[in-house]
Order: sequence, then C-alpha cells, then structure tokens
Amino acid sequence: MAESLKDKFPDGVKPSTIDYIAYEKTPKFIQLKKQRRGFVLPLAAFFFIWYFAFVLVAAYLPDVMAIPVFGKFNLGLVLGLGQFVTTFAITMWYVSYSNRRLDPLGAELRAELEEMDKK
Repeated sequence: MAESLKDKFPDGVKPSTIDYIAYEKTPKFIQLKKQRRGFVLPLAAFFFIWYFAFVLVAAYLPDVMAIPVFGKFNLGLVLGLGQFVTTFAITMWYVSYSNRRLDPLGAELRAELEEMDKK
C-alpha cells in the first residue's frame, strides 16, 4: 500500500525543496563557518595545551605542584582552580562572541533559507 504524504509527515510539515548541500557552498555560509572556526580552534588548542600541561606537571613534577604560594595553598591548587576559571572565561567569551558575530549572520542565513523554502 502506498504511503501518502500525510502518513510520512503527520504534522502537516512538507519536505523542504532546498538543496542544503549547495547552500553550504554559498559565500555567507562559508563566512559563518570561517568566523566560527577562526574563534573556536585557537581557543580549543589553547585550552587543551593548558589542560594537558597541568595534568603532565601534576603527574610527573609533583614537587613543582607542591610549591607553597600563600598559607596552605600550593601551586597545584592555584593551577587547578585556574582550570575552572579558564573554562568559565572561555565559555563566557564564546557566548559573547557568538551573540555579537555569529548569531546575527546565522539569523540572516536562516531568514534567507526560510524565504527560499516558501517558494
């Protein structure tokens, strides 16, 4: 028995006619990907280097981590807390960047795609 469109799309949503593969090659979409990648990749590289450096120093140089900084706080505790601080800072920085640069361009692309889908 042949399926009707109503059976395939019970909510009344019709399939899109947009060629998304071709749309990914448009200059605006490429610009969005380039801006996102240009921000995310260097920051991710920095974070992973910082994280693994902390782990390696903690594992292989425990005497360095035991250096007192102030009172009962040693370098290991300070650097460990620094991991949390940098994680939150990177997250806030990305959200701010995304709100200013990526979201407006993404909204523009979405509006363009919605207009194309109406046709």
